Amino acid sequence: MSTHSQPRTDTGGPDVVLVRGASVLGERTADLLLRDGVVAAVGGPGELGDTDGARVVDADGMVALPGLVDLHTHLRQPGREDAETVASGSRAAAVGGYTAVLAMANTTPVTDTAEAAEHVHDLGVAAGLVDVHPVGAVTRGLGGEELAELGLMHRSRAAVKVFSDDGRCVANPRVMRRALEYVKAFGGVISQHSQDPDLAGPTACCHEGELSGRLGLPGWPGVAEEVVVARDVMLARHTGSRVHVAHASTAGTVEVLRWAKAQGYPVTAEVTPHHLLLTTDLLATANGGYDPTYKVNPPLRPEEDVLALREALADGTIDVVATDHAPHARHDKQHAFVDAAFGMLGLETALSVVASVMVEPGLLTWADVARVMSSRPAEIAGLDRQGRGLEVGAPANLVLVDPSADITVDRDASVSLSRNNPYDGRRFGAAVRATFLRGTPTVLDGALV
Repeated sequence: MSTHSQPRTDTGGPDVVLVRGASVLGERTADLLLRDGVVAAVGGPGELGDTDGARVVDADGMVALPGLVDLHTHLRQPGREDAETVASGSRAAAVGGYTAVLAMANTTPVTDTAEAAEHVHDLGVAAGLVDVHPVGAVTRGLGGEELAELGLMHRSRAAVKVFSDDGRCVANPRVMRRALEYVKAFGGVISQHSQDPDLAGPTACCHEGELSGRLGLPGWPGVAEEVVVARDVMLARHTGSRVHVAHASTAGTVEVLRWAKAQGYPVTAEVTPHHLLLTTDLLATANGGYDPTYKVNPPLRPEEDVLALREALADGTIDVVATDHAPHARHDKQHAFVDAAFGMLGLETALSVVASVMVEPGLLTWADVARVMSSRPAEIAGLDRQGRGLEVGAPANLVLVDPSADITVDRDASVSLSRNNPYDGRRFGAAVRATFLRGTPTVLDGALV
């Protein structure tokens, strides 16, 4: 991909950009003219004629998708700016092809008030690379007992519609029911970290099975996720309010979701890139074993779960891919496996992982990728200016992907402040080359503008 600019005839105002020769959704070749923050024109190659003053982006061989939307990002600010900030996380998101991210509430202090939500929102606006939408906590201080300021957060400038105690489960069914009933009034959604605290136990860190026993690691059984998903499905039926299942990780969860959707219950679900690719075997084999890079919550699962998740994403049982981008400072990861922090980076590599495990084997088309990584997440989160098709009048949020790239992930090249990247040294065959937010390029030729 190459870029060049013709002389500008306008003064002030946003750039005019001509994206030339892109394969829109991998289906047809077109030129796209981006002006005043929207897609101003779409035509076949050469049909748009003279575009005096436009910056021309040569997209020959590139797939054009609507800008990606991540329902599950940890930006760590406020409180852990050593691991990530809204600005650094926004850079990572833009490099990964994202134009909107939802920032989880487990910061310090917790995003459980209107003021806290507006603070995160304002930091995102100041960074200016992606739209940052704060997720509000379900309960005050993530304590699981008293509802947070759900209505006030929604009515704030941040206009919060997604609420989650992610990192902790809303384990009390009465509290979960009350939260669902409360957010129903304004079309909100509760994103649940499905982990029964009694079944998993306070030190669980490895999928419960033969491997956890052999390694001597506290087991995290799949049923600890599945029973919460099943309970919340029934609460969604009872209240008529929306439940979103965060980071689904087991074949049993897929079974529950498939049943719930067949009944028409208001339930959606996400899967992470790492749960689509990595398996629990890495805990015994990678880097000599016990590598805390691979400690994540929910844990990596066996191959049979990974295959079930891929199938569920392909057939629509799982709605979206969400990164659960979870940066950590080195000193939080460099411990014995049991004591290390949970989490992996994901924003910069998500598209490459999905292309590798879903597109290359024929499980998803590029149009499907647009659905599971852009339009459907935007719909779940209620973002009407994101996830739109690349058509005239739509906001000019888009990403250009090289579907035949040959890249090797280097964790030290990341624009995140953290380095807990589980894909370091892995090769992938697709990569983001450009990202545009409302017509303005934030990434060109794979690098921040």
